[in-house]
Amino acid sequence: MAITDSPPAMKTGARQISDQLRRRLAAEAGQEAAKERKRSVATKVREARERLTSTTGTRPAFDIELARLYAHSRYSAIYAVVALAILAGIVMLLWLPPLAVALWIAAVAASYVLVAMRAKSFLDSGDQARVGHWTRQFVSAEFLHGTVIACLVPLGSGIHGDGVLVFLFAILLLAAVAVTALAASVPAAVTAGTLPITAMVVGFYGAHGGQMAVEVAVLAPIAQICLLLLSRRLFQTSLLALQFRAEKDALIGELEQAKANSDEARRRAETANVAKSRFLATMSHELRTPLNAILGFSEVMKNEVFGQHANQTYRDYAGDIYTSGEHLLNLINELLDLSRIEAGRYELNEEALDLVHVVDDCRHLLKLRAQNRGITIAELYEPGMPLLWADERAIRQITLNLVSNAIKFTPQGGEIRLTVGWTDDGGQYVSVVDTGPGIPDDEIPVVMSSFGQGSLALKTAEQGAGLGLPIVKGLVDLHGGTFVLRSKLREGTEVVVTFPPSRVMDALPPVPQ
Repeated sequence: MAITDSPPAMKTGARQISDQLRRRLAAEAGQEAAKERKRSVATKVREARERLTSTTGTRPAFDIELARLYAHSRYSAIYAVVALAILAGIVMLLWLPPLAVALWIAAVAASYVLVAMRAKSFLDSGDQARVGHWTRQFVSAEFLHGTVIACLVPLGSGIHGDGVLVFLFAILLLAAVAVTALAASVPAAVTAGTLPITAMVVGFYGAHGGQMAVEVAVLAPIAQICLLLLSRRLFQTSLLALQFRAEKDALIGELEQAKANSDEARRRAETANVAKSRFLATMSHELRTPLNAILGFSEVMKNEVFGQHANQTYRDYAGDIYTSGEHLLNLINELLDLSRIEAGRYELNEEALDLVHVVDDCRHLLKLRAQNRGITIAELYEPGMPLLWADERAIRQITLNLVSNAIKFTPQGGEIRLTVGWTDDGGQYVSVVDTGPGIPDDEIPVVMSSFGQGSLALKTAEQGAGLGLPIVKGLVDLHGGTFVLRSKLREGTEVVVTFPPSRVMDALPPVPQ
């Protein structure tokens, strides 16, 4: 009995190997997910530590980028700020002495040049990591620049007239807005640059007297608050842009790393697959030689060539040995064929053949098996088809595998339709249709994979190794053809194999006289 049950045992062993491989892949996927969680936690801890050690509550890299934005903005606006100061001074010549206006313009230009030079020094310096030191210098330079701009208030304090007071306030407000827009990436610099202007306006306009001056003095702190809120909003926008850019760079880095890991894993998988296929392809002689000996000697013992056995049980055992060895040899042949196809070492021995003749010959070989199961095979062949340039052994294997599967899963009293004909584009096709139970849609990818078996195959005793359809598809691909599997539950299955028109050997035209 042990020998009789050996084929299912071998199939069970193959399934166990497949289950072990799936469990190993699942374990590796779980380990990779655990590593990913550890990397995520480490990244969060590092970011929290950086925020705690930062001066602005952000990552130190963001502090450096924000200071660099401030320096770029301040240095690039040097000509615009000096031009605005000159334009305002020209207008002020209508009310103030030229000397006072010239001194104010020179002081504003000099203070802003100091701010711009501090920014240029920061950009040129290789010590940008000391963000706190440079920020203090920026704040000091902005305070000096704001104080120089605010000196316009005492210069015009002796001028009477509400229109002049409003004009001076407008100039100072424009200067504060410019400071807010250009220095928004460093909030402390905005406060240092606008606070002297507001304090000067409130002090001098409040002491000036008059309804208009008092209203301007009250309006100045409100404007200061609005500018600070605006600068805070601009700062958050800049910080958000930097965060998005950092996330994009991190994502690009992760994608590149993942791609590198994927390429490496794919290379290793391809190397392992090729090594496996080469190993199996080179084991043909080592595996088949002892099996042929087992089959030969067991057949001699089974047929009692040298005399009858003293005990007839030995003959039954010899028959079991022969059946098991034959099954094992078929399984090895399928493994070797699949391995050669995957390794690209399957060589086609192409010749001109009659597709109808080859298919009908295979039908004749399997006709007795179908009759024993009460199954009829109906054939429909297109007459007068030209020869096909293909490997006859491969075509026979394709047909035998398809018809054998149809016989295996078609119930007693069923029917198999075998069709050979033309395709729409001028090629040739072979179609095998059965009236079996069919295959669920979600199991079609399973049965098309190596060692894959559907739920029906697992329930039957005649399940096979799950290599027939993959071998058929591989052989069809080697011929440049197509393989289509259609199935409906409780209706049957149809398999169509097509060969391209380039393999059809059309008759040559007659030679002209």
